[in-house]
This record gives sequence, C-alpha cells and structure tokens, in this order.
Amino acid sequence: MSEKPAYIVVDVRIDNAEAYEIYKGKVVPIVTQFGGEYLVRGGEMDVIQKELWSPTRMVLLKFPSRARALEFMHSKEYAPVKQMRLDNSAGSLVILEGV
Repeated sequence: MSEKPAYIVVDVRIDNAEAYEIYKGKVVPIVTQFGGEYLVRGGEMDVIQKELWSPTRMVLLKFPSRARALEFMHSKEYAPVKQMRLDNSAGSLVILEGV
C-alpha cells in the first residue's frame, strides 16, 4: 500500500506585505525540495459557514506523505524562512493526512 498524501493548510494574516513577499520567494524552492507543491496560495474564497473561525488568506500545500510534510516544517532549510513568516504574519497551520 502506498503512502497517503498530506496537506498543509494555512490561514494567514500578513502584517508586513513587503517582508512577506520575500518569504514567498524563498519558501517555494524549499517546498519543492521536500516534494511539496502549492495547490492554493491566497485567491478569492467564498466563506459559506464560519461558526468556528473566519478565514483570512488560505494556503494549501500537498506533500507525498505526512512524514515529508513534517520534515519540511522542521527542516534546517526552512527554519530561517519560517522565522520570516512568523515575524511578519500571524496564522494557523494544520497538517492533514489525505486519502
């Protein structure tokens, strides 16, 4: 049986747009290095129901497995770039195992 894909779901509020643009440029090659790909990166959304939370800006990444998604999140390559994200935005991030 093959591994299940995993998804990183992020809801982000950008506080420093200029710095966040730099982050976006640096993160893509690292995501790719770990086998990930962006499926959604911002864009228009229709919020149909918001009883638990009201989303701001959604990002969706797909990785070949949960292990690869976690390797990316905790990698030495991503660490300084992740700090850029943390310093210039606020958000929620979840890793979900797919089917």
